[in-house]
Amino acid sequence: MTRDGRRRGRDETEEERADRMWGELIQEVRVAQTGVQILFGFLLTVVFQPKYGRLADTDRMIYIVTVVMGACATGALIGPVSLHRLVSGHRVKPRAVRLASRMTLVGLALLLATMTSSLLLILRVATHDGYVPYLVTAVVAWYVLCWYALPLWARRRNTGGSGE
Repeated sequence: MTRDGRRRGRDETEEERADRMWGELIQEVRVAQTGVQILFGFLLTVVFQPKYGRLADTDRMIYIVTVVMGACATGALIGPVSLHRLVSGHRVKPRAVRLASRMTLVGLALLLATMTSSLLLILRVATHDGYVPYLVTAVVAWYVLCWYALPLWARRRNTGGSGE
């Protein structure tokens, strides 16, 4: 209850809260999983294109790092599904939700890195211009704003800085 007598939050048990949070997390992960899987699938085909053999060593290294980060992002974003399946019925859902949430945040950070390096590689190959790092930096700033800064600002503004 707040000072003015209004209820704040939900009246739910720890298990009910974990069930609700798990459902919300899985919906969020579905969106990210789809994006990372499409991106990763595309990245896997690049090496089989004729132009790959003509890439500069720097661009090949960017590609390799990008593929590895994409694989790691895919693993982190699919991880919560495996986690749920392996711990389901063992009465650890609240802890599993916290772990799956952390895996998702790591997956999103890896997805950000994968998208950044993909964009860098594509723009380097497509333009060979010196403005590429500035474009990539601007896009990354946009991602950081949308994915982290605005959500954290909204949480702080509406909860006084505390989070779940």
